[in-house]
Amino acid sequence: MGTPLGDFIRAKRDSTQPESLGLPDHGRRRSPGLRRLDLAARAGISVEYLTRMEQGRDRNPSVAVVNALADALSLDPSERTHLRYLAKISGGVCSAHLQPAPSRREVRPSVLATLRLLEPGIALVTNRLGDILAHTEAFRMVTSGTGMLDGDAPNLTRYVFTDPRARTFFADWDDVADEQAFDVWLGPSVENSEWFTAELAPAAGPDFTRRLNRHVVPRRGAIRLNHTTGTELHLLRETLELQQDAQQLVVYLPADEKTAEAVDHLLHGPRGLLRAIS
Repeated sequence: MGTPLGDFIRAKRDSTQPESLGLPDHGRRRSPGLRRLDLAARAGISVEYLTRMEQGRDRNPSVAVVNALADALSLDPSERTHLRYLAKISGGVCSAHLQPAPSRREVRPSVLATLRLLEPGIALVTNRLGDILAHTEAFRMVTSGTGMLDGDAPNLTRYVFTDPRARTFFADWDDVADEQAFDVWLGPSVENSEWFTAELAPAAGPDFTRRLNRHVVPRRGAIRLNHTTGTELHLLRETLELQQDAQQLVVYLPADEKTAEAVDHLLHGPRGLLRAIS
């Protein structure tokens, strides 16, 4: 059985062209991308050791080996962070003693107070598994009619993969789907990730599982929303990590004047109070 670490290394090797690293093209190959021999040589490890890592037979590489692989693959900072994270969890990701448990849903009073100060801004508190834990009234108004906040325990990841309305609401649905699948790996613990994956996978189907196992590190640029009024909103995202809670405060800002005017129009009516979801 493979590991997330091995899957990621193999995926990056397959997607890396030799010429991008200044290596000669050896012509037709059985698989795309960089050969194991070339990657092992660049990282200063044996082909046998690299093969064991990719196949999940070696789950505990040293920090030096992980850094050497990151250098050999020319990973960017986000990809390096993900590689280190996968190296950390791969040793125990399949351990039988792990007991799946739901992610924390409580939001600290001081964080809720911060959200109130952000009104009438568009903001929410979420975790890496996509649970929408609290939000401003402006966020509710922007997402009204999309189905995102339906139910007692709304979850962005579940919405993206299981609600057909999400494909219309998110103009770049494919990119958003990659982001949500990737963030499952960044959940507060392996247990939480397994718990959520077990719940979501049957409903979301193979597309979610495929994206989860691709380990594509998202770029997280501006987001485009097709509002139910027919207006397209271009929003920038600022994410503040709430480390002690394994949660994030996400603030959406208009990316252009047209969006700023549209948002101002949407929020022109009476503004309600913050709605916290527990």
